[in-house]
Amino acid sequence: MSIEEQFNIIAREYDVNRRKFIPCFEDFYQSTTDFIAANITAPARVLDLGAGTGLLTQFWYRHFPDSEYLLVDIADEMLNVARKRFAGAGNVSFRLTDFTEVLPEGRFDVVASALSVHHLEDPEKSKLFAGIYNKLPEGGLFVNYDQFCAGEPVMNKWFDSCWENSLPQRGLTEHDIELWRERRRLDRECSVEDEIEMLRGCGFKTVKCVYSYQKFSVIAAIR
Repeated sequence: MSIEEQFNIIAREYDVNRRKFIPCFEDFYQSTTDFIAANITAPARVLDLGAGTGLLTQFWYRHFPDSEYLLVDIADEMLNVARKRFAGAGNVSFRLTDFTEVLPEGRFDVVASALSVHHLEDPEKSKLFAGIYNKLPEGGLFVNYDQFCAGEPVMNKWFDSCWENSLPQRGLTEHDIELWRERRRLDRECSVEDEIEMLRGCGFKTVKCVYSYQKFSVIAAIR
């Protein structure tokens, strides 16, 4: 089953289950976005890649309600949830497309993504990062909220087993967990260290992991 098909299936339950699947949900999404927003000026245009239900954009929108947002995703059912979330917001638009094939036209002050890039092979990641770099002005920001491997086999087993073993205690059904295991087959995680090197190789001047909790980290890269 493709990524598009899998995420269309879970679209309605996605937001509720995110909190259950991500043990550090509040820090990962909210606290990290609060930290970043406190250190930048209001962006004119924000691009959310793999936006899904618009969950990440919601956290950015709280800080910058006057910015223009473009949400891009390959799964229409996910975007339908996002359309309902931002109904009546004239500064939020949506694009059904595969961002790994082509990025939207124009420049963006901020490009953000959550739990999407880890589905790509490393050469595809590097290609995407180069494209994002070219979409940003000098001083523009890319933020990747994502899922990573530990970069060391033994520690990666620790991270994976700790995550999976905690799921039944977090209110998830066996069906939820089975769908998660199926989606995990599509994961192509790299380590935080490897992704930082990819971003630097694309020309980003400042690259830093600004949050990390086992498998979940947020990397900020400034052009």
